[in-house]
Amino acid sequence: MLSNYSRNEELRTGNSIADSFTSKLAPAVDIAVGLIIMTIVILSVLGNGVVLVISYRRRKKIAGSELLCVNLAVVDFLCCICFYPLSILSSFSHVWLGRHITCVYYGLGCYIFGLCGMFTIAAISVIRYIKTCYAIWLEGVNIRMVCVATWVIAAVWSSFPLFGWGEYVPEPYGISCTIAWRRYHTSMKDAVYVICSFTCFVLLPVLLIMVSQCKILLKIYRFSRTLSARGIHCNLRRAEKHLSVMFFCISFGFILAWAPYAIVSFLFIFHKDAQYMAPEGFIFPALFAKSSHVYNPFIYFYFNKAFRQELRNLLFSLFPKLALNRVGVYTDNGVHPIQIQLQEQAVARASRSSNLLRDHSDQNPGLYSQMICWVSKVEVTPSNGEQRVDCQFLPTST
Repeated sequence: MLSNYSRNEELRTGNSIADSFTSKLAPAVDIAVGLIIMTIVILSVLGNGVVLVISYRRRKKIAGSELLCVNLAVVDFLCCICFYPLSILSSFSHVWLGRHITCVYYGLGCYIFGLCGMFTIAAISVIRYIKTCYAIWLEGVNIRMVCVATWVIAAVWSSFPLFGWGEYVPEPYGISCTIAWRRYHTSMKDAVYVICSFTCFVLLPVLLIMVSQCKILLKIYRFSRTLSARGIHCNLRRAEKHLSVMFFCISFGFILAWAPYAIVSFLFIFHKDAQYMAPEGFIFPALFAKSSHVYNPFIYFYFNKAFRQELRNLLFSLFPKLALNRVGVYTDNGVHPIQIQLQEQAVARASRSSNLLRDHSDQNPGLYSQMICWVSKVEVTPSNGEQRVDCQFLPTST
């Protein structure tokens, strides 16, 4: 009779483990979740892939916080490539594929990359704060050491559950895996790991990010106000404001994306029963957190002029036809149209080259009948019976 009882307990335990890897969502919801994650993966791989390609093209010019941005792009790119496809396939299958082994693989990898992303943003905020408020610059070697430290600390802390401090288990909705937050009630070791995970690796980095970014914006606001009061207009001030706003958006977006998931997980600690919230209550914060991999490339594109220029050059090199828009510009004396090929190019000495062009125009009025002018905008304006071409931006070839 005792053997029958133990056999029933084993069967019940096995069934509960099997049920934990089965989706608690409706099949239609599972498919929708899989499609959403697939969209996130595609956008993230494309966006962060472009960031990495552009960073490689201008690798000799990267310095300071830009290197940390590259590290953040690596985190987002690799996380979407290495782990999220498993979640997509599991969503379409309505069950977590691979059971315990893949659950540990997914939970460990996502936790490493999540911590590394948070540490990287915290490092960006602190380094920007030190530079802006105390004029202390960190060199490339120190920045590289910071990048390595983010990976090492994240990997070491995430590996503790492999040695009995915590555990990686399925999420309450069944098709994802994470830290076993409910193990807080199981043993002292698990309770210490859960508490430290929230205080040292969630709450502390978030506080560093918020305090640093707020002090940076306050410092720049006061500095800009002082210069404006004295009637000083400085391009460097505008560039610094753009850069600070860009990093603020990156930091704020990361916190905003992960805050719902962190709150739900924190509340989950104090409930032994997983049914205190419907499965849909867990899936939406998880999807919202995954969206943090997508928006950083768009922030770079909007705020970073060098990034836009490199992206434009990359597109022109991949698709030359984008640069081959031809227009006909007719002169006043009725001669045949001058074919001018348009292409955007950024050249440092705009004014000097433009003056040089006008000097050549005065000396040789017929020069432009045989010239290909690479410009952004061309106007033909007659002056004293002479043909003159005023090029806004620069001619770069003859």
